[in-house]
Amino acid sequence: MLTPFQRDRISVVLVSPRNPLNVGAVARAMANFGFSRLTVVAPYEPHWREARSAIGTPELLADASETSTLAEAVRNSTLVLGTGTLTHRKPEQPVVRLHEVAPVVTRELENTGTVSLVFGPEKHGLTREDLSYCHHLVEVPTDPQQPSMNLGQAAAVCLFELAIRSGPSNETATQPNTSSAPRPTSGNLDALADLIQQVMLASNYSPQNMQAANQHDLRLMLRRLHLTPADQRRALGLFRRILRRLQSSGRS
Repeated sequence: MLTPFQRDRISVVLVSPRNPLNVGAVARAMANFGFSRLTVVAPYEPHWREARSAIGTPELLADASETSTLAEAVRNSTLVLGTGTLTHRKPEQPVVRLHEVAPVVTRELENTGTVSLVFGPEKHGLTREDLSYCHHLVEVPTDPQQPSMNLGQAAAVCLFELAIRSGPSNETATQPNTSSAPRPTSGNLDALADLIQQVMLASNYSPQNMQAANQHDLRLMLRRLHLTPADQRRALGLFRRILRRLQSSGRS
């Protein structure tokens, strides 16, 4: 089982939920399995904190964070897991089946990392753009005849899997394993992607109208590379120097 220290480093992120009742159902599922960190990204309804379906969990909703973008919601996480089905989807990041996700989360927590588990809107799930911020797509297996799940039910299934299968073998352990460094945070990877994008523009690598597509591809690539924080800092320094040289050359 996860320790309280580990559960405190796992966040549930809901992207643009439409129905406050579904937000409340997610909050109740979180409380059922001992999770307390919730972030809601650009909700459709402004009164989502008042969801009556959040039975017994008013404090969890009151303490939840609200952000305008997914990038902001996951910026401090070292492992971002998007959720969904593979029906009608061609993932661009590694896929982890739900029953295989617990060891991935456990390793990250033992390396002092922080995890975000991301759920998309009720109508269509996470978009291709949303998933570009994710290290993995967690496949929630469903019948092809009815691939979509209610948001609250999907959260309950995923959190149950994490609660019972994740965590150290010694349940008395309360401190993380610091034998290896965690990944860079999602925010640090995005900072590197933004800088590389500036270098690409300054060197006329591609036209301005390709900027959005390039940033999407850079986000995915940097998450697939498994950089260490030291790697990220070195790359940041390298591309800063390249950008200064390009800008200096352009002025001269």
